[in-house]
Amino acid sequence: QVQLVESGGGLVRSGDSLALACAASGRTYSDYLMAWFRQAPGKGREFAAAIRGGDGTADYADSVKGRFTISRDRAKKTMYLQMNSLKPEDTAVYYCAIAPARGRLSRLDRDYTYWGQGTQVTVSS
Repeated sequence: QVQLVESGGGLVRSGDSLALACAASGRTYSDYLMAWFRQAPGKGREFAAAIRGGDGTADYADSVKGRFTISRDRAKKTMYLQMNSLKPEDTAVYYCAIAPARGRLSRLDRDYTYWGQGTQVTVSS
């Protein structure tokens, strides 16, 4: 079992920055894939970014590429999402997720096994 705890959400203004964190606890896996998804009001869950736990290779949705940075600290078992140049359209509930023992990058939410509770990010204009 893996538990994920998110933090860092809040209310910011357009152009501001915000950093999210997702702390994992539980069993250790030989390899894993971690990702951030987001869900805006009235919309489905959307892929934002993913990172391979083993080597740090990252993947970004076009909507966030160049503005968001995903990273991980293996010693702390924590994943981060640094969000810069935030826009109102970034407003959503952000979820972290993990796919245990997976090495290939994925943008599909159904490929992920464990999920955090979500944290609200609101960007005002």
